[in-house]
Amino acid sequence: MPWDFALILLFFATAVPILGRRRVRQLMTMEKTTKNDRLTLYASTAIFQWLAAALIVWRTAARGISPSSLGLAIPKPALTLTVSTLLAALILANQLISLRRLALHPSETQGVLPQMAAKVFPQDNPERLAFFALVVTVSICEELIYRGFAQRVFQDLSGGFAAVGIIGSAVLFGIAHIYQGRRGLLSTLLVGALFSWVRAWTGSLAAPMVAHFAADLTAGFLAPSRLRSATAPLESALGKNESGE
Repeated sequence: MPWDFALILLFFATAVPILGRRRVRQLMTMEKTTKNDRLTLYASTAIFQWLAAALIVWRTAARGISPSSLGLAIPKPALTLTVSTLLAALILANQLISLRRLALHPSETQGVLPQMAAKVFPQDNPERLAFFALVVTVSICEELIYRGFAQRVFQDLSGGFAAVGIIGSAVLFGIAHIYQGRRGLLSTLLVGALFSWVRAWTGSLAAPMVAHFAADLTAGFLAPSRLRSATAPLESALGKNESGE
């Protein structure tokens, strides 16, 4: 493995999860986040991801790896369009089911992911616009990093075995999201493996990018109102207990 590729993978396997956990700890200590807090978070995340993607494009080009080898092409248009539609629909349905479950089980809003979502997701239209730009960034850059670059490196390292690339990419993707807790880590691993398999099957990052975009945008736009609805009964019950009723 080239030294620069090794350093990039090492950074995403160590520094990224460490920095992610530190940021989440800071968020969890805050009672509430302000508009400035959220917009700053969106901007810093987007800048980091574009810089990381640019670094990968630079180093892979320097090593003679073509964009198509990273999945930045659509060699099978009909298959890619079909799979993109089905995968996005599947991910969207899963997100909607998860959000509906929050309404049916308000106690689940006390978990790490719902609490983090309440502090991070947009609260008004200007924030939604900024969040939309962030989702576009994450959908492109994370897919390039994990399903484009990392998957290709692990596959080449194994002598061309696609399964090794899929597993290696999924594990690295899961580690990067370890700040989401055990449940979040497991779901991220599974989604990462699914996206990696689709990328290997279609030869393109298009379907994972579309599904990634659908998942994050749905969560960011719908979760805040669902979380408020789910936590209202809990807050009401707590208020009655504190007042002695």
